Amino acid sequence: MLLFGVQHVLVMAATPISAIFLMSAALRLDPGLTVNLLSAAFVLSGVGSLVQSLGPWKFGPRLPFVMLPGGAPLVLFIAIAEQHGLPTAVGAVLLTAAFYFLVLPLFSRLLAFFPALVIGTMIVIVGVNLVKVGAVLVTGRPGEPGFADPVNLGLGMATIGCTVVFYLLFTGVLRQLAVMLGLLAGTAIAAVLGHMDLSKAADGGLVSLPELMPFGSPQFNLLAALPLMLYSLASMAEATGQTVINAEAVGKEIDRRTAVPRTIRGDAVTSLFGGFFGLPLMVTSGENIGIVRVTGVRSRYVTAAAGVVLIVIGFLAPVTRAISVIPAAVIGGTAMVVFAVITVLGVQMLGRSDLDKHTSTFICAVALALGLLPILVPGVYAGFSPNLRILLESGVAVGAFVAAVLNILFHHVRPGVVARLAGTRTEGDR
Repeated sequence: MLLFGVQHVLVMAATPISAIFLMSAALRLDPGLTVNLLSAAFVLSGVGSLVQSLGPWKFGPRLPFVMLPGGAPLVLFIAIAEQHGLPTAVGAVLLTAAFYFLVLPLFSRLLAFFPALVIGTMIVIVGVNLVKVGAVLVTGRPGEPGFADPVNLGLGMATIGCTVVFYLLFTGVLRQLAVMLGLLAGTAIAAVLGHMDLSKAADGGLVSLPELMPFGSPQFNLLAALPLMLYSLASMAEATGQTVINAEAVGKEIDRRTAVPRTIRGDAVTSLFGGFFGLPLMVTSGENIGIVRVTGVRSRYVTAAAGVVLIVIGFLAPVTRAISVIPAAVIGGTAMVVFAVITVLGVQMLGRSDLDKHTSTFICAVALALGLLPILVPGVYAGFSPNLRILLESGVAVGAFVAAVLNILFHHVRPGVVARLAGTRTEGDR
């Protein structure tokens, strides 16, 4: 059971490592704080995995789930932190975690306004944004010393190349580990080239305790938290699909009306605790559902064992310090692959959205155009008021909002208006 649990940890470990490095690089956090956040990410991932797998009280569906930080919540957390500061970003996470509990009773009714077309559009925007953030780890920021350094570019490309080779040559479980093996290979190449500073890995004690409120007391700004709260609706829809797919993978019959809320409550309570340790929203890992399908090991106690392993890793200071010395270019190469998968998942979801219909194509096109604008052209809304910029500069929130509104107008309002007009004409003819 422990070995199978470690396997789950290896599959998902690249995501929290990439997430914390992206967060650290984007917000220019010092190395000590990065190590602290990495420790917290592993510990909270473990706690969340235990909650979802064991299902205490009304939290967790008692299915083999592993939790992690990353994805869209990470992008939104970084955006809020850059505009309003880290305390406000932490406050946004806490507000969103509370929002989960508030809207859960109304969730099924809200889902009608977030079909696959809306969620798929949002996920594509999230993926593009994440790939961009990962690429900055490889290239550096334009205009700064060392931008597009050939060695860093080489390390990033070598990491991606190794990942491709491992995925090409291996099958089964080893193929599932291709991203992690690519990360290790890229690190080894960096060490051979002398681009790793191992001196800090030996500093400090054996035990690392995550620091409570590392950015100070949270600040609560409802307007700043709005993009993250808007995303939480899509996150709940994603949790619905993951719960159903996971139950099918393990051959367990579930009542969606009780199992899905338990998954969402597990996400919410883990995110609530994670916020106090400076982390973005925590979400269930889709990669680990794939591991269940590949291996055929269906026991939820295996992912519970993975949760214990994650907690132990988080408390082992030498492990987190060793991870923290991995070069940013290697992490960036891994991040580009991991997060580009999110874009592909969004494209797959859009493929199930009747894009052959002109109306759906038009909705998706407009939402993508407006959602990608602040990502592709940073500072485009610099001339607007600060409060308006909070919303406009979040491409994910803009894309989701535009797609949802257009979906309502074209698929809910317009058919009713057309039907009434047709009825009026028929009565007039009589």
